[in-house]
Amino acid sequence: MTIQKKLLVLVDGSERTIQTVNYVKDFMPVDENTRIVLFHVFSGIPEEYRELEKDPTCANAVHQLRNREMEEERKIRAYLEQAKKILITGGFSEQSIEIKFHCLERGLARDIIDEARKGYRAVVLRRRGMGALKNIIVGSVAVKLLQSLTFIPMIIVGQAPPVKKILLAVDASPASMKAVEFVASLLGGHGYEVCIFHAIPGLGAINFELSEVNKPELPEVKVSDTCIEAFKLKVVRLFQVIKDMLMASGFESEKISEKIISGVLSRSDAIVKEAEDGGYGTIVVGRRGLSKVEAFFMGRVGHAVVYGGKKFTVWVV
Repeated sequence: MTIQKKLLVLVDGSERTIQTVNYVKDFMPVDENTRIVLFHVFSGIPEEYRELEKDPTCANAVHQLRNREMEEERKIRAYLEQAKKILITGGFSEQSIEIKFHCLERGLARDIIDEARKGYRAVVLRRRGMGALKNIIVGSVAVKLLQSLTFIPMIIVGQAPPVKKILLAVDASPASMKAVEFVASLLGGHGYEVCIFHAIPGLGAINFELSEVNKPELPEVKVSDTCIEAFKLKVVRLFQVIKDMLMASGFESEKISEKIISGVLSRSDAIVKEAEDGGYGTIVVGRRGLSKVEAFFMGRVGHAVVYGGKKFTVWVV
């Protein structure tokens, strides 16, 4: 049987990782096509110390480190088994869960990226090193993965309760439609509630990047109601296409809602606020938006939602 929903769940042995496992248990659909791989990269003793083992003056210290390494490995393996039991209590079969204890080879982030290329549908991880932008630890594993895992959806787990209500933030970009397809293929037919959401930016959100020296005094540009309605009509047509895709995958019509807001200064802020006001636990965004500028990193809106909506689980597709 072909495994259609293979998820790579990163487990580092911390208490926060249990939150990640609980999200998978409480939110992800349980069916015969789902497979969960609990993946841990074990660093062990640094290679420099291993090379000192033959030196009589260092043998005792290396021996103590090896004992500590063995104890750490025992704890991690027990932790992985605990994570597996949590998933089983959520209805996943023992056969659908695999534990991979991987010894460090090329580096923590690189080893995770190499594993992610092996036929997975998504990578699930917690928000380590992903607080507010000013608090980011440059070079942290989470940030490296955000920059590098561009070929696979990422599910970045937050602390919000994993209610089965999804805020699907969309535009007409290929990445956004890919996000819709991902949600449809993974969750369709399992009773989830979804809101298709689009925020139309106001003119105040548009920055023409004029230099401060040569920037002229420009008159305020006003948008007529007729113009706004034209924008909305275009979005309504997009929503119908998306709704048809969701329903074809098994989403129930009465559990699909739609919302358009206009005149926002920040689309990412609008998305996060809607998630807060609507009681959503999961936000889904496309990795890249419509403009070339948004292709940098993961797109301005998707990037800002990840960091601004830090209590939510964010799917970046």
